[in-house]
Amino acid sequence: MRLALTLFFLGLIVSCKQEKTYTNLIKEDVEILADDAFAGRQVGTEGEISAGDYVAERFKELGLEPAGDVGYFQTFSFKPKTDPHQEIQYTIKDGDSVVSGRNVIGFMDNGSKNTVVIGAHYDHLGLGAEGSLYRGETQEIHNGADDNASGVAVMLDLVQRLKGNHKKNNYLFIAFSAEEMGLLGSNFFAKNSTHPVEQLNYMINMDMVGRLKADSTLAVYGTGTSARFKQAINSRNTNFKIIEHESGIGPSDHTSFYNINIPVLHFFTGQHEDYHKPSDDSNLLNYEGMEMISEYIFNVISELDKAGKLAFKATKNESEEVPRFKVGLGVIPDYLFDGKGMRIDGVTEGRPGQKAGLQKGDIVVKLGDSSIVDMMSYMRALSAFKEGDSTTFKATRDTDTISGTIQF
Repeated sequence: MRLALTLFFLGLIVSCKQEKTYTNLIKEDVEILADDAFAGRQVGTEGEISAGDYVAERFKELGLEPAGDVGYFQTFSFKPKTDPHQEIQYTIKDGDSVVSGRNVIGFMDNGSKNTVVIGAHYDHLGLGAEGSLYRGETQEIHNGADDNASGVAVMLDLVQRLKGNHKKNNYLFIAFSAEEMGLLGSNFFAKNSTHPVEQLNYMINMDMVGRLKADSTLAVYGTGTSARFKQAINSRNTNFKIIEHESGIGPSDHTSFYNINIPVLHFFTGQHEDYHKPSDDSNLLNYEGMEMISEYIFNVISELDKAGKLAFKATKNESEEVPRFKVGLGVIPDYLFDGKGMRIDGVTEGRPGQKAGLQKGDIVVKLGDSSIVDMMSYMRALSAFKEGDSTTFKATRDTDTISGTIQF
């Protein structure tokens, strides 16, 4: 079954291939990786194994050298956590409750002493693994088109763009497994690298880059992890409204490289109502935006190509400053909004925000006695409440101001 799927999908790509010319295959790669045939690519399943085979075949077709432990693959096994606070236990022994994942690794050797890592995770939630936000009564395939077929497709596009260009670095392309279970694939690679760690220059991560909005807002994380990053991302920007975050720590695979003192950049187009739901399908992606992002990352790499080996800078862990709260509005915040307040990017049926009349696009500017000027002040305001409490809110909707009461 796996071989048949891989050969079929590879045939689709080969039929589109033009020798020695750039061909934009971003849409094709997304549609294949987000197809029902891979059943949501949950780590350790036949669907994820087939998806990994597909990525390996694409690496081969694009001329990358195998750089795993065996061919293109770096296999790791682990016991899933039973306690969310325990350390993950990697194991090479078969046994009850042991899950295996495979990182897919390809190498572009330009004869340099420095190597840039370009990565994206390819696993997702299968039929609704832990982390799913779907509340339907029947199991549904979570195809993860944006999360993260989009990142893998842009990574594959960058292989084409970089061939024959920017030869002052080598390039290690990695499709990570088990990101959804806690960055396990990237963490394993960082601790068991198939490439000399001392040669790793910096790491670029792409996770959810498929939903570029009309205002072309693009979040870039890790900008403080090297002194050269801010100049590079701004001097090469002609299309995007860039939202910079200095921290090298966040909920994606770049964190694993930051933790071994490698400068990182992470690109992200924002959350949406289909995040971790079966509705995250390929027909909803902005493919023109993805092509723009790929070209932009290529241009950032062009700028950094002049810089040699980058020095690592530690950054403040922004996640440690996030207030803890026990209640929520049941809305999806627009994390890329840089105006005053907290803009709502989606509402969940039956939750406090929806019951209070809040809608997508509303901008919350006050909760109780607290003014809301950004995400941090919003979370601080929430931390003051517990289940059963009620409070007032004020929000703007287009040119109107609305208010009401929220019951937590």
